[in-house]
Amino acid sequence: MKTRYTAEAPQRAEIDALKGAVMLEFGANWCGHCMAAQAPLAEAYAGHDGVAHYKVEDGPGRPLGRSFRVKLWPTMIFLRDGQEVARVVRPLAPDDIAAAFAQIDIKG
Repeated sequence: MKTRYTAEAPQRAEIDALKGAVMLEFGANWCGHCMAAQAPLAEAYAGHDGVAHYKVEDGPGRPLGRSFRVKLWPTMIFLRDGQEVARVVRPLAPDDIAAAFAQIDIKG
C-alpha cells in the first residue's frame, strides 16, 4: 500500500489498459479527510497485496481526477481490467473499503 499521494499521475489511457485489480486513490497529503481514511484503508488493504495501488495527488486542472469526475477527497476507485467496478468516497470504516476490494480482487 502506498502512503503518500504523488503528483506524477499516469495518463487515463494507461489506466484503461491496465489488467487485473487496481485501486486509484485521489486526494492530497495535507487533506484531513484523506489522513483520517488511512487507518481504515490500511486495515482493508491487508491481504490484498495483489491489487495495484495508485495514490494520486488531485486538484484543479489535474486531468486524471477530472476524467473520473472526482469531486471529494479521498475518492477510491476500484477497477478490474481498466473498468470501474466500485467507488468509495470519504470512507471512515474499513468495511466500506473491504466491500469494494472484494468486488475486484479475485482472492478478496
